[in-house]
Amino acid sequence: MSKSLHATKLLFFFSLFFLLLVCTASAQSETPGQYLDDSVITTKVKAAIFDEPTLKSLQIEVETYKGVVQLSGFVDSSESVKKAGEVASKVEGVKSVKNDLNVK
Repeated sequence: MSKSLHATKLLFFFSLFFLLLVCTASAQSETPGQYLDDSVITTKVKAAIFDEPTLKSLQIEVETYKGVVQLSGFVDSSESVKKAGEVASKVEGVKSVKNDLNVK
């Protein structure tokens, strides 16, 4: 009986450890649903930037993580930096925009 109790305790602690490990990992990474949502947002932002005639979309990179869009790359003017941020922020699902565009 003591072996059975010991085995049960051991199983309980391994289960608890695994549960804590999974919860910690998921708090720091995206779920599949969040990843899909971010992919959709990225696609919509790229399309909106492409549709904006004043922006050269091939020079602007777009990444999204948990609804936060990051713009990076090079544009021709500070007005383009501002315009790209405005366009991105108007896309549905965007929580905020981190504008790291540089004027070349």
